[in-house]
Amino acid sequence: MSATRQLAEALIARPSVTPRDAGCIDLIAGRLAPLGFVNEVIDSGPAEFRVRNLWLKRQAAFEGQAPDAIKTLVFAGHTDVVPPGPLEQWTSNPFTPTERDGKLYGRGASDMKTSIAAFVVAVEQFLAAWPDAPLNIALLLTSDEEGPATDGTVVVCEALKARGERLDWCIVGEPTSVRQTGDMIKNGRRGTLSGRLTVHGIQGHIAYPQLTRNPIHDLAPALAELVAIRWDEGNAFFPPTSWQVSNIHGGTGAGNIIPGQVVVDFNFRFCTESTPESLQTRLETVLKHHGVDYDLAWTLGGLPFLTPPGSLVDAVQAAIRDETGLEAELSTTGGTSDGRFIAQICPQVVELGPPNASIHKIDEHIALADIEPLTNIYRRVLENLAATG
Repeated sequence: MSATRQLAEALIARPSVTPRDAGCIDLIAGRLAPLGFVNEVIDSGPAEFRVRNLWLKRQAAFEGQAPDAIKTLVFAGHTDVVPPGPLEQWTSNPFTPTERDGKLYGRGASDMKTSIAAFVVAVEQFLAAWPDAPLNIALLLTSDEEGPATDGTVVVCEALKARGERLDWCIVGEPTSVRQTGDMIKNGRRGTLSGRLTVHGIQGHIAYPQLTRNPIHDLAPALAELVAIRWDEGNAFFPPTSWQVSNIHGGTGAGNIIPGQVVVDFNFRFCTESTPESLQTRLETVLKHHGVDYDLAWTLGGLPFLTPPGSLVDAVQAAIRDETGLEAELSTTGGTSDGRFIAQICPQVVELGPPNASIHKIDEHIALADIEPLTNIYRRVLENLAATG
């Protein structure tokens, strides 16, 4: 059994359902301590939902260069997993790593405990071959990515920013591939901006509409206009910004009452061509134009980020090409990730991991054939960045 698979299985066997870490972080910290990594645990959140966060860094000592001239590569990931769902629907226990038909099954096998194991083994292999490499290496791990993500990576990033920690490159181990490890990397993600719109009316008997004001009717013309808006045109890396309604709540449950209010939940997935402020202004302008009586609460889930081709993208694509022969596709599709927080303090962030077809599903798995290439790609990225600076 390879070192990466062995470590991946040890992590999968720990039932770290978000926000629990179940000992994963201590395992990683203990393993890398002998290589000179300084262990800093930054816990956050209430006691009953305490989140474990780990910042591990190995500062290179390279003759002829000042410490602050040496660049830093961060591997970032999460030890928490989503709940397994009905255990009886799993072919094998989700927290007992099991091999079947050339695949390794278990919750977190693809999202993203194998990536974390591959980080660690890649670092071990790299430092064994190049102990004096002119490169700082760090790991940022959290147990709050699959949950609210309020006490995890964002807290670590705030702490690093406050003390002036400089990060140059970051690889997030999210499962980004489609058919084979390395066929797709994410060099950016859209932002997410949610709103809860409450439209006020006057409740009354449905037979006497002249004595009421129906908030659903008041909203309808504005809603139709909002649905038809093209918020921006996107760009070479991002599709146009999308606005979608997720829920509408109105009525009292009775069929003869005009409701006093209607509540609408919606979300923008927006690209770098729009800002939260511009989207908020345009939406509220429509509501005011139609004379809607409303309250509106906004939640900014994350800003978009983009890493155009440059030193990190080039190093990652070259590593994938040399290991697999694939020309990795750059993509910004999908949901949000913790890359949105890291990108606020790190100028170049990409996401690279195994195929994502089984993530969050019953019988989550990773093909055994994808494990070693992932480790080798991460190691090759280290080599490429150390060689080029």
